Order: sequence, then structure tokens, then C-alpha cells
Amino acid sequence: MAIELANNRLLGINGAGRIGKLLLWNELRAKRFDGFVVNFGRAVGGGLEDLLESLLHDSTYGSLERFLLGVDGKISARVIDAAEGLIEIHGRSLRVLRDQRNPSLIEWRKWGVPIVVDATGAFNDPNAESAKGSLRGHLDAGAKIVVNSAPFKSKDKRKLPDDACVLVYGINHTNFDPARHKVVSAASCTTTALAHMMKPLLDTEVTSRILTASMSTIHAATNSQGVLDSVPGAGATDLRKNRAALNNIILTATGAARALEEVLPAIRHIGFLADSVRVPTTTVSLVNLNLTFHSSVGPDGEPTVTRAVINDIYRRAAAEAHKDLLVYTDRQSVSADLIGLKASVVIEGHETHTRLGFLHIPPEALGNAGSSAPSDLRIPVSHAKVFGWYDNEFGSYVYSLGELVGYLSRSLV
Repeated sequence: MAIELANNRLLGINGAGRIGKLLLWNELRAKRFDGFVVNFGRAVGGGLEDLLESLLHDSTYGSLERFLLGVDGKISARVIDAAEGLIEIHGRSLRVLRDQRNPSLIEWRKWGVPIVVDATGAFNDPNAESAKGSLRGHLDAGAKIVVNSAPFKSKDKRKLPDDACVLVYGINHTNFDPARHKVVSAASCTTTALAHMMKPLLDTEVTSRILTASMSTIHAATNSQGVLDSVPGAGATDLRKNRAALNNIILTATGAARALEEVLPAIRHIGFLADSVRVPTTTVSLVNLNLTFHSSVGPDGEPTVTRAVINDIYRRAAAEAHKDLLVYTDRQSVSADLIGLKASVVIEGHETHTRLGFLHIPPEALGNAGSSAPSDLRIPVSHAKVFGWYDNEFGSYVYSLGELVGYLSRSLV
């Protein structure tokens, strides 16, 4: 007999690539939803058994049963009705949709799905409509809220519509207004990690006066890259993205700093640079954050912003305001140590470094005010380097995405 998804605690997922599949895994773990409706938009392999097989195993995180229950765990997973697209996994029902790729044609209304996560990466403009579909199509198809698992991108640089917002769980998710917001971006993995690195510093008086900041993310490869070189498409501007991911370090751009402004508006007043370096690993990335603070100096010449001060800020954040989302550690880690760790970012305090310097300003640079200025005007500044690990697939991004989706879902009750 077919399992019916007749309750209101349903999650819709459009696309089951890296993020969509791992979101399903995470929600099977968290047990926030009674069932799932997953739109693939196409046939998979030889049928539903092949689709189920692809959902149960992952080359990065292993098998689903080990993910959920450890090495001795056993889960139930079976096809209930191939014609109806019904599967049962670990006590949860899953309906598979395979007919439509245009969001406006997906049967969310028919199956009573109130909230949909679009994990295709194909519909990132909250304004645009096209023949292939749009994020808003999910609303037309019956969803009450659509969450994009990627940053918004608008070709014509229009501002966000009134019903759209960018949210990072633990940073600004409480800005969500269920009476107003219908289209949500959960930003990116890098923005999520970076936001949790920046907010504790901005919220602490001694480190709040940031003059400039820059970050490089040493980022694991993604499905946007190929395993071998390929010919760039028409209009491509970054030719490096078409080079082989397996044997290259690839310098590329990132929109993390721009997206960060949406979740932490104070960043707009800071000169912030960001770039990305792709490396041949399957997951776990590293933010190398550089900051310059307007500092002060005590009577003994000790600056107010020091390595100990910064690490203590992160220790407190990990225990209080950012508990379970930011982790502080003094151990020396390598990327494999962080695979699957549930945290938006892990601060490696062992590698935090600071240096005090002075900005020398000659009196003539001050104009009329320079006549009364001392001849040796020195403004203390402190430079800091902070490293933050994040599992850009499951542990950082999907875990935070799941917490956000759970929060938004509760707002519908």
C-alpha cells in the first residue's frame, strides 16, 4: 500500500545534487519533517531502485546508514510504489517527482508542500522570469516559502524585491518576517562561515573599529568544475574554471564579501576584498581572514587588539552567542579532520596572529589642523590574521541551511 504524505510537516527539495541530497540526509537525521517531496525533473538510471541507490551512498560522506547511525547501524530503505514514485527511508516517506524542471509546473500544491528548497543552482535571480522558470515559480506552484541554496544574483543589479531576503542562521535569521518574506537566499557556504567569523568581532567594542578586511578561501572543488580541461562556453570570462579540477590550484573570484553585506550591513563601511583559490579536495575549505583594526596602546606599549584578545572573543562566542555554530579549537587541524563536523565555522586559534603598527601622518597632510599637530603623529593600527575551517558541503553549509529551514518552517505554524 502506498504511503500517503497527508500531513503538513513536509519539505520540498528541488534538485538532488550535492546540496539537495545532503539536505535530505540532514533532515533524516534531524527528524524535523514527517516526509519529503523531491523533484528530480527527469528519469534517473533504470528506475526508482537506481535513484534510491544514489541517495543511500556518497563518495565523500560514506553510506547514509553510517552517517545516521554509525558503523553498526542499519536503516530501512525501500521502494514502496515505483509508479507513484514513493520511497521509504529510515521511517520517513519520500515522494519523487520526475516530470517537470520548470518550478511553476512542479506539483507542490497537489502534495501539500509549504516550504521548498531550490538546490538546483539554476534560478538565482529573485526578480527574473524566463521560459525555463524562476524561483518565484515555486510560489506559483503552491509553496508558501522558497529558499535558494545559493546567493541571489541579478543580471541587471536590481535591488532585492520587498518580499526577498538573505539569511544566515545564527546571524540574521530572526529578520525573517513571515507576513512579508516569501523568497529567501541562504547565501553560500563561504558567506556563512565568514559571517560567523566577523560578527563576534563587530559585536565586541575593542575589535569593532575595523579599517580594512580581506579574505581568501582555500576552497574544495565543486561540481561547477570538470575533471578534465574543457573549452569555455560563449561569453565566458573566467577561463580557469574550465581547467581540470583534479590536478590544479585555481584562482577565481567569490561573491562572499558582497553577500556578507546583506547579512551584516556594518560590512558596507569596511573596505573588504575577497577571492577564492580552488584546490583538488572533495570538501572542507579554509577562510584566511586578514583584518586591520584602529587600535590603541596602553601605558606599557601593549596594543588593545592582541592574539589573546581575539581568541578569547571567539572562545566566548563559541560558548554563548554562536554556540553550536562557531567552534573554537587550539588543536592543529588538517582539512580531513573537519569533514562532517556540524559547525558554520571552526576557528583554529593556534594560527591566530596579530602585529601592531603605526600609521604616520605628516602635519601638512592635515591642512589647517596640521599647524597644531605634533610633528610625529602616529596612529596605532593592529593587523590580525584569523583562520576558519568549514565543511562547505554538509557540516557548515547544509547543517546551517537545515537549521534555517527548520526556523522558517516553524514560522508557518
